[in-house]
Order: sequence, then structure tokens, then C-alpha cells
Amino acid sequence: MRRRRLAPLLAVSVTAMLAPALATSTATAAPAATPSTAPSSASAKGALDRYVQQKPRWKRCEADAPAEFECATIKVPLDYRVPGGKRIDLAISRIRSTAPDKRRGVLFSNPGGPGGPGLYMPLGLRETLPESAQRKYDLIGFDPRGVGRSSPVSCDLTPEEENWLRPYKEETFDKDVAWARDVANKCEEKAGDTLAHITTRNTARDMDLLRAILGEKKISYVGYSYGTYLGAVYTQLFPGRADRFVLDSAVDPARAWRGMIQWWAEGAEPAFDRWTGWAAERSEKYGLGDTPKEVDRTFWDLVAQADEKPIELEGQPITGDDIRSGMRGAVFSPQEATEAFVELKKAAAGEPASAKRLAAFTGSVGTGTAGAAADAAEVPSDNMTASFWAVVCGDNSAAWSRDPESYRQDAIEDKGRYPLYGDFASSIKPCAFWDKSAEPATKVNNKVRSLVVQNEWDSQTPLPSGQALHAALKGSKMLTVLGGEGHGVYPNGNACTDGTVTGYLISGKLPAKDVTCEATADSNAEARKNRKQDALPGSPLPERAPDRF
Repeated sequence: MRRRRLAPLLAVSVTAMLAPALATSTATAAPAATPSTAPSSASAKGALDRYVQQKPRWKRCEADAPAEFECATIKVPLDYRVPGGKRIDLAISRIRSTAPDKRRGVLFSNPGGPGGPGLYMPLGLRETLPESAQRKYDLIGFDPRGVGRSSPVSCDLTPEEENWLRPYKEETFDKDVAWARDVANKCEEKAGDTLAHITTRNTARDMDLLRAILGEKKISYVGYSYGTYLGAVYTQLFPGRADRFVLDSAVDPARAWRGMIQWWAEGAEPAFDRWTGWAAERSEKYGLGDTPKEVDRTFWDLVAQADEKPIELEGQPITGDDIRSGMRGAVFSPQEATEAFVELKKAAAGEPASAKRLAAFTGSVGTGTAGAAADAAEVPSDNMTASFWAVVCGDNSAAWSRDPESYRQDAIEDKGRYPLYGDFASSIKPCAFWDKSAEPATKVNNKVRSLVVQNEWDSQTPLPSGQALHAALKGSKMLTVLGGEGHGVYPNGNACTDGTVTGYLISGKLPAKDVTCEATADSNAEARKNRKQDALPGSPLPERAPDRF
């Protein structure tokens, strides 16, 4: 493949480039750097300037990887306020445009998380983007700071300590408080000096530094789930450097992050009601009840039975809490939920049951690219969890109460409001004992032109969450897939959705008004298929990770 020279660097210092990101202001226009956050000395400004002079040493990512898939490592400041201080690695990758003479620029990407590695995203995009889009862009991937091959963080957590979505029980709550405190303390002891800087705002700054190193005036971007929040923060900090932004399966920026976890419970209730109606209409086939109320009773009777005596499945006990937890994600696809629940009833009755169809309740799904990337780079086993807490707690510490008893009360109340999952979502988390955020949370409120893409039935970022991001991004248009199931929309084989997104990436023209597409049987079947297989390189990780965004 013919090599081309990177565009020359802009004739402006990196200090000026990063000034918006170094400010605490969140106004729509790029704010000026302030003394409290921006470098104040000539030496600090020089240190930032030196970062942009880096020349990545591109080489084939892996011996068995495609030759055109190149990787490199650059250095970024741990703390942008002190750029002359500690530096950390940022692992980056690219696949060059297939038609350099028609190239528009660079297309950055993020698969979700927080904590999802994105180094292999270009491979996934190459498999899914139409050739017309691949001609337009160099596809750029990166592991966010603290993740994967980018100076990975660890808290030395055990598998049990990583188990964080815990149902509220009066008799175990004190133990859950101790667990949350222990996780926070272990993270502070192991990586306290680093974790404070593993935030979305700093990852957005890393993106802009990478943009400057690549010699680009602007970036385009495709972000999924958590990646929509990262993209939105970038548009807030660098509004003049955002070109074409696709934000797929969107986070409500005002609810980052405790409120977004609580969305899992709130969003599950209408999906559960939809499921009971769907199953009732097919009572002759599935036998769960002739009316939604009967299906509801069948479900809760089995939960009560499993609470009293766990259901044994291949030596693994399934409790009522396991059923509630598994059903939370499953009900967003009524067919999948029904088939799984029928098998669970068989197991409860001592009959042979399909373990494959019961994956929602047993957790036996593929690890996807996260596991593969971690193995290849010898990343700490708890890296995804450690980096997850760094962002979820550190982005906005003000969202998390410091009073353990408030979590008890919230869990009790929300279990009443949202019986399927309310106590899981609202009970205590390590953020209750985390250090105060180094910066205030980013208020997203700008007019950058972008495209928000959302399925109607999304278990991780429910439809109202996507609508909230659309409202915050006043220059955006929204594409809603009515009846669409699954987390991660583009591409899904639906001509309406794929045509709208691809058209925007190629032409830069947003639809004149918000777009509504109808899901097809094939596109929803594809979503169900994707949930049951290991992820392709770079595909949206949250599809395979029900406890992440």
C-alpha cells in the first residue's frame, strides 16, 4: 500500500490547541485557559509544545494482523495542568484511507466502557463501513488512557471484588458497604496518583493531542455508548475541531454516572411490560400465561421459588436475584427473554434445559475483544474494572453521596419503584468512598453538528437517555429506530439507518430534521445474533458486557 506523508503541522503552538481542554469552563464557545488549570510558565508551555512534535513509529500491530493495520505508541501528560510532569503511554492504531486522493481526514472511534479498549476498532470499522466511507478516512483507534495498552491501571481486585452490581438485602448491606470501601481503598493504595487523571475530560484532551500529532485540523468520530459521552465532551471542549460526529446509543450527560446506572433499572420496567404482553400473545407456544398479568405472575413466582431454593443448572445455582439481574437485559428483546425464561422454568422443574439459551442468567457469553486485547498485552486482569471506576467515580464525584445510609434508603425505595433491578442500580458503590474529582463535571451544551443514533429498545442506554443527549447537543439531529432492539445501531443492515449514517459520514450533511426508521425483522435478528457470539475485533463491547456502557 502506497505510503503518504502526514499533513504538515499547523502553525500554532500546542498550548493554544489544548487551551479549551485545560479550562474548567463548559461554555459553548472555546473557553480561554485559566491560571488554575492551564500551564502558567514558559517551561510548561514548551513541554506541551514538545508533545505535538512526536512522530509515531508506525508498525504492523501483530504478526498475524493485516499489514495495513498499523500501531504505535505516543506519550501524553498524566496531568495536563503539569505537562512537564509524569507521562503515560497512549496506544494508537490506524488503517489508511483506501483512496488517499479522495481522503477527507481521520475517523476516530471508541467502543464504549468506560474501560473498553479501542485499539482494534479500525479492524471492526473496516469490516462494517461501506467502501465509500473507507475511502474518505484514515481509521484511527486508541486504547483510552489507563486502558488496555495505554499504561493500564489496576487496583489488584479479586474476581469477587469486581462483582459490583449487588442486590440490596438488609442482612448483607453492611458487608456491601465494607466491600465498596475496600475497593476504593485498594484503588487509592495501588494507583491513587494515577486514577485521579483517568477521566473523560483527559481522554478528550488526549484525542485532541493525537489530532495535532497527526497534523489534522479536525477529527470525525464514531462513538458507541460511553463513547457517545466521550465524543460529546470533546465537542464541548473543542467545538471548532469536531467535524462529523456519530454518537450511537447515547449517554445522558447530565446523569453521568450514578444516574446512568440507575437508568438500567428505570429503562427495564417498560421493557418488562412490553415482554409480558409479547409472551401473552404467544401463550399457546410458550405457556407463560394468557394475559400480561399472568405472565408477570409466572415470572415473580419463579423468582420467589429460586429465592427459597436456587435452581441448579449444570452445577451452578441460579437465585431469584440472578433471575432479576439476567432478565433486566434480556427483556429488551422479548423473543430472547421468552426463550430463556422457558428454559429456566424447565430447569426449575428438573427437566433438561438449554444452557446456551440460559446465558442471560448464567453469564456464559464471550469475552470479545476486551479479553483478547488484555491477553495480548498482559494487561492486569482487573484493568477494565479499575479504569471503569476511575471514570465513573472521578468524572463527577458530586453525583455520589458520601453517606452509606443514603444508598440503603435509595435501594429500598427504588426496588419498590423498579422491582426488577432498582436495588441493584441504587445500592452502594465504591464511588461513595472515592476522592473528590480533580475537575468539575462537564456540562454538555453546545451547537456542534452531530448525529445521535438510538434504538427504541436499548438495555444499556434507554431511549430517553439518547433523547437527552440530543437536547444537550443543540446542533444535532437524531435518528431513532422504532422497534429497534439492542445496544449499538450502526450498521445493522437496515437501509434507512445505514443510509442516513453513511450519508452523513460521506457528505457531512445532516438530515434536515430528525429521522425515524422502522426496525426490520432482519435487523433485530442480527442484534440477537450479535449478542450470542464473540465480538468481532473492535465491535461495540457493551453488547457483550451487560455491566458496562
